[in-house]
Amino acid sequence: VMAEPPEKLLTGVDGQKAAEKIILRWDSSSSDEARDRMLFEGDRQEADRYLSAVDLICNSMQNASMSDSRDPVRLAMARLEDEFRNILIGHSSPPEPDILYVSSYSFSEDDDQDGESEEQEEATPTPRAAETPKSVKGSGLTKMGSSDSMREMDLIPAEAIEDLRKIAARMVAAGYTRECIQAYSSIRKPILDSTFGRLGIERLSIGDVQRLDWPTVESLINRWIRASRVCIRVLFASERRLCDQIFPPDGGAGDACFAEAARSAAGRLFGFADAISISRRSPEKLFKILDLHDAVSDLLPDVENVFHSKPTESIRVQAAEIQTRLGEAARGMLTEFENAIQRETSKVPVPGGTIHPLTRYVMNYISLICDYTQTLTKLINQRPKIDPNSDADPLNRQFQLNADGPAGGEGEEASPLSSHLLFIATILQANLENKSKLYKDPALAHLFLMNNLHYIVQKAKSSPELRQMIGDAWLRRHTGRVRQHATGYQRATWLTILGWLRDEGIHTGGGFSSGVSKSALKERFKGFNAAFEDAHRTQAAWQVPDAQLREELRISVAEKLLPAYRAFLGRFRHHLEGGRHSDGYIKYSVDDLEIALGDFFEGSPGSGHHSRRKSQG
Repeated sequence: VMAEPPEKLLTGVDGQKAAEKIILRWDSSSSDEARDRMLFEGDRQEADRYLSAVDLICNSMQNASMSDSRDPVRLAMARLEDEFRNILIGHSSPPEPDILYVSSYSFSEDDDQDGESEEQEEATPTPRAAETPKSVKGSGLTKMGSSDSMREMDLIPAEAIEDLRKIAARMVAAGYTRECIQAYSSIRKPILDSTFGRLGIERLSIGDVQRLDWPTVESLINRWIRASRVCIRVLFASERRLCDQIFPPDGGAGDACFAEAARSAAGRLFGFADAISISRRSPEKLFKILDLHDAVSDLLPDVENVFHSKPTESIRVQAAEIQTRLGEAARGMLTEFENAIQRETSKVPVPGGTIHPLTRYVMNYISLICDYTQTLTKLINQRPKIDPNSDADPLNRQFQLNADGPAGGEGEEASPLSSHLLFIATILQANLENKSKLYKDPALAHLFLMNNLHYIVQKAKSSPELRQMIGDAWLRRHTGRVRQHATGYQRATWLTILGWLRDEGIHTGGGFSSGVSKSALKERFKGFNAAFEDAHRTQAAWQVPDAQLREELRISVAEKLLPAYRAFLGRFRHHLEGGRHSDGYIKYSVDDLEIALGDFFEGSPGSGHHSRRKSQG
């Protein structure tokens, strides 16, 4: 790295004196010219001559017979430090964020395209064997040989780097490594901090983050995830390379310099993620925490690559610890979500037995959980803990039934994550069972459970990931429960109504061959009409949100009600027709009832008035 001695620079004592003269001439305190001019901005030969003089003076320090050269060396090092700073200042400026983001997507697989899609960027980088760095023409970028994810930029022109390298070599050789590192970091550290600010990486303390509302924090996390890739893979990687280019490969000066320049910015970058990792654990934060965890995990190999040296070990350790704490936070939030479901004890029944907001929230939540299956499968390594107290025994039994196996109950043990999803489904159902008891009408309680279980089943069927996690056996079992509650509703409502259409008690002699008691028959028609009208008025306000389920339930009711009414009408209507006020008893035709059933479960009160038609249906 030493410059060739210019022709007129002598050796020996005379050469040392000439070298000292050159050094003194460029002493900033000796003249205005020396103070105002910079060596490396003018005549290159003058700069080379000065470097040769420095080499000669430094070499003379090794020869005891030569005159004391400490003062010339000190002056030379001070001058070189000024030149070093001046070159860095002249060629250092924060790159524009748009350029950085374009840079982070600048390489395609075959290096022939100008950019790659965001989807390609999101893919996990594939490590390759070390190779000669490849540059993209006109981009100022170089691929880092150890990882395809790195996108190094030329922060400083090659000519300036060469000058900095020459200066750094002499300062390190003369024992002024610390001064050279301080000069570098004093210029480059503010540049990094400024660039981080432009990328939206704010310097926030743990207290600052904890005082922010969650929507603001979500926005900051999104910004951090996007910017962190640029910070690690472009900015820090490029700064690392610049230090390696300027400082000698031996002695660790480049490592120390990079650590000094990057430590503040790295603290700013990871400080935010650190603050998030120890923030209060609440269920609504889970998915952003997982996004942040995945982003940190994706960057860890690059962090290990860029901050590989001993002086930057604390940065590597901090990043790994943040990943660990984010994983712990995610586990804690899942447990808190389970606890929150059990603690939700609202005492106001939802109108009309429709789907409870808790059901929608929980099922949407676990559907989102399935979007993070790959991550959560690694993080969730323990099955849920069931309260051993006697009060929890029914829940425990139900959970064990649900957890028989995720793949159709064929003996395959559920994974820890699958067990948690099944546990969540179990405690949701237990909560819904308790909420169904808030309804005074047993028919409405059955309708409520039918609606909610049907929603749970359909939500599970619509998500292939969730269906795989909970298994077809679970789906079959709960589809059966939907049918059970549909049957329970029909029995609670229509057995009583159909009871008015029985033949028993209508015949005067007690036998079916004897005469018909018109008064008893009138009471039967009157009772049926009142019961049906009450059901119509009440249950038109009840709700079955799923159109297919609503229609199936109406058909099932019609298949029981209409044939029974048609048969009863056929057997007994002639006993009343032609008499006084017969229309007051035979109020409805079969068609009237069928039309009226179309009002049921629509969520709006029925009118209670139906056209009466005397056809027999």
